[in-house]
Amino acid sequence: MSDNTQTAQAAKSSAKVMVIDDSNTIRMTAETILKKEGYEVFTATNGFEAMSVITDTRPDIIFVDIMMPRLDGYQTCKLIKNNSYFRNTPVIMLSSKDSLFDRARGRVAGSEQHINKPFTKSELLEAIHRYV
Repeated sequence: MSDNTQTAQAAKSSAKVMVIDDSNTIRMTAETILKKEGYEVFTATNGFEAMSVITDTRPDIIFVDIMMPRLDGYQTCKLIKNNSYFRNTPVIMLSSKDSLFDRARGRVAGSEQHINKPFTKSELLEAIHRYV
């Protein structure tokens, strides 16, 4: 194996990924895909629960659903980005809403990217490879 391949493998296997979604199906799908690829995966059902998990686990990248009760994805993203420790942690918005307005609102909140649901394995992995 080349040094680059070993480095990529080491980074991949040690990367911590957070998935925040109120849908059990979405969380389990993402978790299954990512664990099979060797990532350490943490999940939360809403933004409030996510904040304590993020603080405890310090993920390398965060995927967050936009439409959640109580604290939506935009508000969750803003909380993450307003924290000095997590300011540089990439946040990827997940949503079935794909209007220009939704994408712009995600950028204003501080997200790096927007992925439509239902997402594909390659979309999740490409986002991780791009930002981690």
